[in-house]
Amino acid sequence: MRIHRHRIRKPKFDIPEYKVNDEIDAPELRVIDENNQALGILKTHEAIRIAEERGLDLVEVSPKAEPPVAKILDNGQFKYQKEKEVRKQKTQSHEVDIKGIRLSVRIGDHDLEIRRQQAKKFLERGDKVKPEIVLRGREKAHTYLAEEIIGNFVKSLEGEFPLRLEQPITKQGGRVTAIITRA
Repeated sequence: MRIHRHRIRKPKFDIPEYKVNDEIDAPELRVIDENNQALGILKTHEAIRIAEERGLDLVEVSPKAEPPVAKILDNGQFKYQKEKEVRKQKTQSHEVDIKGIRLSVRIGDHDLEIRRQQAKKFLERGDKVKPEIVLRGREKAHTYLAEEIIGNFVKSLEGEFPLRLEQPITKQGGRVTAIITRA
């Protein structure tokens, strides 16, 4: 049997769920009307009746308060506003990535400068940078050259802004790597 992965849709945003009208199970509520005026503490069924008279919904906005706080408002518009806020927060957040910069033992000065500019751009964006050198053949006997090149690369970047060596220069098989980030 074929699994249809596209049918299992996850919600794009984590929008909090609010109890509306008859879903509210608290006996008493602190009610706020559509003009942000406090109506006081009312019985739930009475607050729902007032909301229906005004053609709006009763939404429990703070269930953990004592007594819970509910607002009289248009539930569709309220949900839309909350979704908009979550979307805005998601666009403003930045997930930190580790960006790899590939160097070599025989790298030229101009190529090294290009890689330095790339690393500078990544660091300014808030990402971590992982300079690495893959050693081939007889280069593996001269790991000190690779360590020296990565050390010089990090020092040249430190001239731009303060850096922190998150992972020191290490050799793993035929690779020499380090991870740096802004301090």
